[in-house]
Amino acid sequence: MALLTQTAVSLVAILALAGLAWWLKLGGAPRLDSAEAVARAAGEVEDGFAPVATSFDAEGASALARDGAGRIMVIKRHGNRFAGRVLGPGAGARPEVQPGEFNLVVDPGEPRFGKVFLTLPDAEAWADAINRVSGAQDA
Repeated sequence: MALLTQTAVSLVAILALAGLAWWLKLGGAPRLDSAEAVARAAGEVEDGFAPVATSFDAEGASALARDGAGRIMVIKRHGNRFAGRVLGPGAGARPEVQPGEFNLVVDPGEPRFGKVFLTLPDAEAWADAINRVSGAQDA
């Protein structure tokens, strides 16, 4: 009987902790699913980065943001946070045709950061903008 009581109490405690975590909205994967979420993440990556244009991946795992100065930032999920880079010389982007997977590959030019794969409605426009920004800084 003691083992049954101990098991029941443990189960109630686990459920109570799970309920508390759910109520506090802890855990889970953060999403970039709105312009506000992208702006918040961009501001966390670089203090003062204020996007005037954003586009976020269909899955909410990555996004692009452009500020008033024309700088473009790529943001991706890294664990339960976001990491991003302002694109500069050496960065590039290319539209892809991967139905159901992604349609834009952004290479920030930093091997440790890695390429970012996005599914965007305006992939070609972003690819052109990224390639112009990175090319203009090479001159």
